[in-house]
Amino acid sequence: MKQVVLEADLRDVKQNLNAIRKNGKVPAIFYGKKEKPIAISVDSKQFLSVIEKEGSNVIFELKMKDGSKNAIVKELQRHVLTQKPNHIDFQSISLTDKLEIMVAIHTEGVADGVKNFGGIMEHILREIKVRCLPTDIPNKINLDVSNLKIGDSLTVADLPKIAGVEYEHDPSSIVVNVVAQAVEEEKPAEAAAAPQAPEVISKGKKDEAAEGEGAKK
Repeated sequence: MKQVVLEADLRDVKQNLNAIRKNGKVPAIFYGKKEKPIAISVDSKQFLSVIEKEGSNVIFELKMKDGSKNAIVKELQRHVLTQKPNHIDFQSISLTDKLEIMVAIHTEGVADGVKNFGGIMEHILREIKVRCLPTDIPNKINLDVSNLKIGDSLTVADLPKIAGVEYEHDPSSIVVNVVAQAVEEEKPAEAAAAPQAPEVISKGKKDEAAEGEGAKK
């Protein structure tokens, strides 16, 4: 993973955060196991430019007043509506110590079962935890799915082997699979209207009775 220099200014924790953001800065915190937390701010445009170009797992060399610190983004909070960065947690790292970090899985190609047989690809795992040196962090993990037919799947064991990178996940865990589209059951034709019960005609009997009474008169 590439290392990028990013200017970081010390900030007063009592300073209004919205005022910092209005000046084009993002409030942040730098911390680590052997580091005292430091409140800082970084240029919003510069930070976003790096993230968009290098990915979220880029290694930052935070250039501060008292020296430089190596760090990765542990957490990035964004504004709900604008999606602009609201706050950043930078975690201190050593370039010589392995760490665990989540890396995105990127599928390549179109599965045969999807392209030619109308199947659906299910993404079970979209990212995976890896263990490696900071300089070996992959930007993403590419997985070719073009040969998958309906009913086929690829597991963690099928992910490409990357020098210096260990997958911290059960090798048998499914990453993607291809399934047939669910066929909607045809709704049965509306049942024919049940025949109405025959109308009970009692008029005849009443008439016969009336005729009988009339005959007696």
